[in-house]
Amino acid sequence: MAYIPNILFAVILIFGIGYFAKNVKKLIRNIKLGHDVDTSDNTSQRWKNMINIALGQSKMVRRPISGFLHVIVYLGFIIINIEVLEIIIDGLFGTHRIGLSILPTSVYGFLIGAFEVLACLVFVSVIIFWIRRNIIKVARFWKSEMTSWPKDDANYILYFEMVLMMLFLIMNATDTSFQALNSGNVVSQFIAPLFSGLPETTLHIIERSAWWIHIIGILIFLNYLYFSKHLHILLAFPNVYFASLKPQGQFNNLEAVTKEVQLMMDPNADPFAAPAEGSEDDIPAKFGASDVLDLNRIQLLNAYTCTECGRCTSECPANQTGKKLSPRKIMMDTRDRLEEVAKNIDANNGAFKEDGKQLLDDYITKEELWACTSCNACVEACPVSINPLSIILDMRRYLVMEQSAAPTELNTMMTNIENNGAPWPYNQMDRLNWKDE
Repeated sequence: MAYIPNILFAVILIFGIGYFAKNVKKLIRNIKLGHDVDTSDNTSQRWKNMINIALGQSKMVRRPISGFLHVIVYLGFIIINIEVLEIIIDGLFGTHRIGLSILPTSVYGFLIGAFEVLACLVFVSVIIFWIRRNIIKVARFWKSEMTSWPKDDANYILYFEMVLMMLFLIMNATDTSFQALNSGNVVSQFIAPLFSGLPETTLHIIERSAWWIHIIGILIFLNYLYFSKHLHILLAFPNVYFASLKPQGQFNNLEAVTKEVQLMMDPNADPFAAPAEGSEDDIPAKFGASDVLDLNRIQLLNAYTCTECGRCTSECPANQTGKKLSPRKIMMDTRDRLEEVAKNIDANNGAFKEDGKQLLDDYITKEELWACTSCNACVEACPVSINPLSIILDMRRYLVMEQSAAPTELNTMMTNIENNGAPWPYNQMDRLNWKDE
């Protein structure tokens, strides 16, 4: 009977980690539905970006208040959960605060004391975040795309973090043997008096209950991430590492189109020559993208990494002038459509069955795509190097090259370039008349 708690703990731990691993496997499968991208270039710069941006939060702190609070929550939550290692060992082997038998009391007390201070700071920071979101109502959190689920999801995570920090402090405050050490209880010593006068057995029950709920809560939080925007806690690092290193605004040329132009410009080329067997110069099945399966893996990783913070939308000049475009919505729509495609594949034995829907029109409208000024403000603003513009441009490319569905103004410009060699509706012979005026 003495081993039942340990067995129960092991079962809960295996189930929690197993379900998380299953969702990670599904996540990787979904991202790999996109086209492969070569990201083997300049690994040193990629590692530097990951350390500075993902770990160092260099782009997050550009907005000092929210950035500073986020650093506290991010680093505090990660450092505090180092104690999860002790909890796991205690849970599996039936020990109690195994760290005390391994480390000197002063060292152990210093670590737990640091954890308690961080837990307090995280708790306060999360409350400020909740106030900013729900009472002050910062504008970027209340845009039209922030429907009930995105708003509720953000609050659920805040509640999770508040409860987990409270449980950690209560667990320490009601642990009489730990309080007797008078080392490391820098915050919990002020909470302990709230439980004074309770019998020893009652304190033990409260301490054990907080201990169990704390570890179960962490496992629930871990598995909730897949369904939440807070998946960026895990994906920010690979997303920053694999982000494009090309200058912002550099448009990628399609090889098939480039080859076609080169043939037109080469007087010795044979336009009727058949491509060599196995040649990679064949025309692609589709120009641009109309659905998530046409996007590349980095773009799909971007969609899953999006924090829905709205910095991109708040910086977007099109959105600021009342246009329907919201770069955040582009990423949210891409993720929603990708999840829909993934469920379709799961329901059809690993193969996608045409469902009559696509990312273009069913999720993202042409009006949104053409409202974009291609200024890269959204890319620059994103704290984890997400690139909504790349998706917008790929979908525009599909509209122009596959459907000839460019706006009238753009079609007029392209016609003028074709006929007059310039965007303006003037004959080539008249192009220099301005100098005589």
